[in-house]
Amino acid sequence: MKFLDEAKIYLKSGDGGDGCIGFRREKFVEFGGPDGGDGGRGGDIIFECVDGLNTLIDFRYKQHFKAKRGTDGMGRNRSGPRGADQLIKIPVGTQILDEDKKSVLLDFTEVGQKLILLNGGAGGFGNSHFKSSINQAPRKAKPGFPGKELWVWLRLKLIADAGIIGFPNAGKSTLLSMVSRAHPKIGDYPFTTLHPNLGVAFFQDNEFLIADLPGIIEGASAGYGLGTRFLGHAERCNVLIHLVDGTNNDIIQAYYVVRDELAGYGAGVPEKKEIIAISKCDALTKNTSIEKKISLQEATGKRVIMLSSFSQTGLDTLIRETYKIICNKSAECLKKISANIEQTGHG
Repeated sequence: MKFLDEAKIYLKSGDGGDGCIGFRREKFVEFGGPDGGDGGRGGDIIFECVDGLNTLIDFRYKQHFKAKRGTDGMGRNRSGPRGADQLIKIPVGTQILDEDKKSVLLDFTEVGQKLILLNGGAGGFGNSHFKSSINQAPRKAKPGFPGKELWVWLRLKLIADAGIIGFPNAGKSTLLSMVSRAHPKIGDYPFTTLHPNLGVAFFQDNEFLIADLPGIIEGASAGYGLGTRFLGHAERCNVLIHLVDGTNNDIIQAYYVVRDELAGYGAGVPEKKEIIAISKCDALTKNTSIEKKISLQEATGKRVIMLSSFSQTGLDTLIRETYKIICNKSAECLKKISANIEQTGHG
């Protein structure tokens, strides 16, 4: 299935049904009076977050979604049935933005979330509503109110436990293929990966979700190379695995270019836990590997893991450290939830 993380769609809630002009016509009832029913309400546009979806590809083939119109009112004071709602199923991590992409209308982060974006139009009143002592046989009814229409953007930000970031061709896809059963496209040229890839990595008997994010280039936070879309997927990862190509002549500059783009993007991404790894160490001599590791550790003040997906050097260490951070993050969340329960007194 092809990955698609952005789509533009048209939405329209249902129009309300018209009110009815009707009069009671029954044997032996001389003055029946008005009995026109109200129109039914139009259907709503509802979004539901469901499990089992991880792409917006379905919205490439269908862009228009319309709820049903309410049925017109009928005689004998019968109101028209309500129009059917239009239910749109989306994957976890989907945001709904307005047409200019500046405002987030809805944000779905949990399976089962179900929210109404557009309400259907109200049904019109039948003529029985307009009966009075002055006018006991009104020939007046109200039409239904029109539904609302809107163009919106759907943007998917993957929710993964760990995200692999770095320059193009730093070995991210190869790493994902070695630590999971994913089969991303791999090539010896930049921007082989144009869409995020997901895989399930294992540590002992535990599993966690890992995402290979497309390469970040200088200026990505300003939109170059679809950078803001790529960086958006890093927002909801618990830990970032920062790969630095060991064959790069200046690994310190390569590291800080990516960090500067994360800082320029913001949204809490720069503050996320980070694991630094120098990839392709099998292509370096032993002395060169040690020199590069020490220089990057001194420049960042963080531990650096030497990594080779080809020879599987450092993979166990990387997976262990990644899972350790994910567990600590989960423990922090549980502590916060427990603290809130104690403060509010609700269990």
